[in-house]
Amino acid sequence: MTAATPDELARLMPQIAAGDRAALRRLYEATSAKLFGVCLRILSDRDESEDVLQEVYLTIWRRADRFEAGRASVMTWISTIARNRAIDRLRARGPMARAEPVDDLEIADDSVPADALLEAADDAGALGRCMDELDARTAQVIRTAFFEGVTYEALAARLSTPLGTVKSWIRRGLIKLRGCLER
Repeated sequence: MTAATPDELARLMPQIAAGDRAALRRLYEATSAKLFGVCLRILSDRDESEDVLQEVYLTIWRRADRFEAGRASVMTWISTIARNRAIDRLRARGPMARAEPVDDLEIADDSVPADALLEAADDAGALGRCMDELDARTAQVIRTAFFEGVTYEALAARLSTPLGTVKSWIRRGLIKLRGCLER
């Protein structure tokens, strides 16, 4: 099961929540390349990305019962877990390790990239429309922080803008997005 549809992935989650190891294996086979790409993009270190990927699947195993199909697709949910774990690992390295992500990094993988899967998720259309309603600067900082995995500190340095200002832009933008998505 290397190319799974969103419905196939969603059917695996209750099985994983019930302790079905074969279902977790099928989820791993279908999604590990994408999640490894997310981790590697943020961490820029293959060994560390592999460690984080293992933590991601342990988290999925332990928290599969918390997955709510009505809130997000499986790919969105597990990609968020991977992104958060990788950022946590990046922050644990300390301030000197918060370098910008490697932009030209390519992973040998003929399937659809993780960001394309996220955009194709059920709620991507609504999110895209709501992102278009934001001013260009706010939309860009949110995309950079949440889709590229750039930390707020690195984003502030990249924009030569105070950290508090960047955080305010993102916070106000997220509030506007939530309001738009709730409509």
